[in-house]
Amino acid sequence: MPRSRSRYGRYVDGPDPLAPPVDLAEALEAISEDVMAGYSAERALREFLRRGGRNSQGLDDLAGRVQARRRELLERNKLDGTLAEVKELLDTAVLEERKELARDIGLDDLDRDFREMQLANLPESTAAAVTELANYDWRSKPAREAYEKIKDLLGRELLDQRFAGMKQALENATDSDRQAIAEMLKDLNELLEAHRRGEDTDEDFATFMDRHGDFFPENPKDVDELIDALANRAAAAQRMLNSLTPEQRQELMQLSAQAFGSPELMAQLGQLDANLQSLRPGEDWSGSEQFGGDEGLGLGDGTGVLQDLAELDSLAAQLGQGYGGARMDDIDVDALARQLGPDAAVSARTLAELERALRNAGYLSRGSDGTLKLSPRAMRQLGKTFLQEVSDRLSGRTGQRDTRLSGAAGELTGSTRQWAFGDTEPWDVTRTILNAMRRDAAEAEHPGPGGRFHVQLEDVEIVETETRTQAAVALLADTSFSMAAEGRWLPMKRTALALHHLVSTRWRGDQLDLITFGRYAESVAVEHLVGLPALREQGTNLHHALLLAERMFRKNPTMQPVVLIVTDGEPTAYLAPDGDSLFSYPPSMPTLRATIAQLDRVRRLGARITFFRLGDDPGLESFVRQMADRVDGRVVNPDLDDLGAAVVSEYLSSRRADLGNYWGA
Repeated sequence: MPRSRSRYGRYVDGPDPLAPPVDLAEALEAISEDVMAGYSAERALREFLRRGGRNSQGLDDLAGRVQARRRELLERNKLDGTLAEVKELLDTAVLEERKELARDIGLDDLDRDFREMQLANLPESTAAAVTELANYDWRSKPAREAYEKIKDLLGRELLDQRFAGMKQALENATDSDRQAIAEMLKDLNELLEAHRRGEDTDEDFATFMDRHGDFFPENPKDVDELIDALANRAAAAQRMLNSLTPEQRQELMQLSAQAFGSPELMAQLGQLDANLQSLRPGEDWSGSEQFGGDEGLGLGDGTGVLQDLAELDSLAAQLGQGYGGARMDDIDVDALARQLGPDAAVSARTLAELERALRNAGYLSRGSDGTLKLSPRAMRQLGKTFLQEVSDRLSGRTGQRDTRLSGAAGELTGSTRQWAFGDTEPWDVTRTILNAMRRDAAEAEHPGPGGRFHVQLEDVEIVETETRTQAAVALLADTSFSMAAEGRWLPMKRTALALHHLVSTRWRGDQLDLITFGRYAESVAVEHLVGLPALREQGTNLHHALLLAERMFRKNPTMQPVVLIVTDGEPTAYLAPDGDSLFSYPPSMPTLRATIAQLDRVRRLGARITFFRLGDDPGLESFVRQMADRVDGRVVNPDLDDLGAAVVSEYLSSRRADLGNYWGA
């Protein structure tokens, strides 16, 4: 039986069907970090795409490779390849002719002297020498063949400039091949002129392709695609000529008349260029490049390099994403693969898929003003992530698992009862299944083992719990400029988001109010806090924040008030009766008196108060210690990395204390 063989390689034709899914968690975390640092969601997304992820290069890396590729092309090549090749063929023809003249004993001496004089006095210019020898009667067959190769080479190069691959395709071309090209150029110019006048039809294009389609491997679908392909190549050819020195350009123009020994070819190509420039004036017909390498390029290859340079410039703009409405889908992945290889295309596809998945998964949404924002779903995911980090820290600190973060509807009593509408307590699964099996067995006419059973509402039993107290929690977050300047801005936001997620998902009966305080205080939604940029305003108005906390507690009189204050500075502002914020540094006595008085009012409502002191400022340490002692509160001085765990731990501690006080009462 013959053995089958298989070959394996990198998958490059579209997205890899076996590739792992894109890492949305990594992207979301990176974007959220930038948003919390003050970037807009749009800019944060762009920054992530620029940096890339763990398994894909970013746009900056790809753009850097594009620029390196561009430099390589310019520094490696020069554009005199055709001139050098013509000169080499000319030197060969002259040398072979001189050899023949020296050994041809039958040649008249006067004729020999005249020929040798002609060869000795050829112009230094290669083009002028080729032109002068156009009517020379070669005695040497190798010399004649070398000279004819010059004409053939020039014709193939000039055609290769306009039609990629012609140089190789027309090697050793016959007269019939040249005639076919002449007919193609004539028909092409007629088609383009008719199109320019608006007189062409689909049938005209189809007829042209039937006759000359072999010259166009791109297989254009209509005349516009044909014009686009031709104009792109012709414009690159013109830029290549513009990149030559004036002397080189003049040499080539003189040599062009010798192409295939047919001046009509140059006339047809000139007419083609004129038609294309008229039809596609938006192409770059006037640009040029500076080449500084040693590897000579012919006209066709040089035109290809100019096309590559233009494609690289286009890719650089696409990867830069610096224009309005830029999307990853704008990137020409096929062009990227051509220029940088399949790995670059895979990275671009991965980034595009990440951008698409972030939008489609609902992590990014458009606000009413059209700006991109983190969606509520993204906020929940971030809160879950940050809360898990807090849980890991707490577990590492106490040796307990993260079940210590769980919040049930109340304390378990050990009893169960039948479910009733409105109950939210957990099911007792064992008793529920037993009830269903007993009921099915009782209702069956012939009960037997192995039969299926069906759970109905009347079978469901729930675990009874005792009611617990609810808490009104005010998290007071310092947003003065020192918080951002000292690197405390992001830890504060991560802490707020983790606490918000804990309360909203596991202690849903509690009320959480996020209050920021700088020059003024403000009660904010978590979405606002996450996107809040660093504020460059002076002032730490704890007095105003405590006023807002008191207002929140009075709106929830049946809840146990809890105050968590995160700050890195003493109070330096307070709210005057007229609503103005009065700032003074160092802290003034009116500021301290107003803050202490408001703290006392909050304490009289029964609030449990904890200060989280950030930094080692002696003045702040003394102040918060005295304030905490005054209201029987606590002071915690966590490291920045431990701030979230400290705040969540204090919140949970207050919940346990509240439950103890409730049942003790």
